[in-house]
Amino acid sequence: MPDPIPPRNSAMAVAASALKAQQSRMRVIAENIANAESTSPVAGGQPYRRQIPVFQAREIDGATGVALAEVRTDAGEFRSEYDPAHPAANAEGYVLRPNVDTLIEAMDMREAQRAYEANLNVIETARSMDARTLDLLKK
Repeated sequence: MPDPIPPRNSAMAVAASALKAQQSRMRVIAENIANAESTSPVAGGQPYRRQIPVFQAREIDGATGVALAEVRTDAGEFRSEYDPAHPAANAEGYVLRPNVDTLIEAMDMREAQRAYEANLNVIETARSMDARTLDLLKK
């Protein structure tokens, strides 16, 4: 019967997978924020669409880790503002703006940063426990 508790190196591998996933998430969020005020390069065209990272569980050393499975586009409505002088304005004078809410993106970024930091703490704690175990074995 396999051990139900994965070894510490598995815990470190799971935490490392989460670090990579959160790093990818922060990259997607940064792209959303960077494009929050962009418009279409052509009159009446569609602007940037918000991207959403999707995670998937994956097996790592007998434990369950996480990986970025895909990045989907948000099908939400674009914002519209009346600005007939804008080069991207449609025939009625409206400019479509991305469906990106920078406040939501900022909150998502902070959540990703906290998850990243938490996983760094897991790795540091596992390393510390390994070092302490080796110190005890030397005695």
